[in-house]
Amino acid sequence: MRSPAELTTAFRAQGWKVTPQRQLLFRLLHGNHTHPSAEALYLVASAQMPGISLRTVYQTLNDLAAMGELQQLSIGAGSARFDPNVDDHHHVVCRSCGDVRDVYVLAAAQPVLDGLDGFQVESTSIVLGGLCAPCASRPDPSANHQGD
Repeated sequence: MRSPAELTTAFRAQGWKVTPQRQLLFRLLHGNHTHPSAEALYLVASAQMPGISLRTVYQTLNDLAAMGELQQLSIGAGSARFDPNVDDHHHVVCRSCGDVRDVYVLAAAQPVLDGLDGFQVESTSIVLGGLCAPCASRPDPSANHQGD
């Protein structure tokens, strides 16, 4: 994702207003590796700028995604997440805490696939599910401890 100053210029070039709320969102997203949902971004933004609306957050995220500055991720249950990293990459998702991280899969652009039956692949998105290291190291509260 481009810098906040570059995004300001790009928005103005589109004829869109660049408000203090949008500038705050540009700053919060730049270099953000947490893949925030609109609601999570709204909570952070509203702590810094009371009165910002959730609608403004959604509109700005949608505008940035339309410009190719963000990837919108639908990775299972919950709200869509937004990724400022628009490089070719994939994701791991923790089923316990919901953490989403970028991963790079070698040869993902040309995977060997079986069963396409003439389907023309235009993009590849790999989402690996499991447990992140902190969640995997916690004892499983649902484990049955028979015989203890």
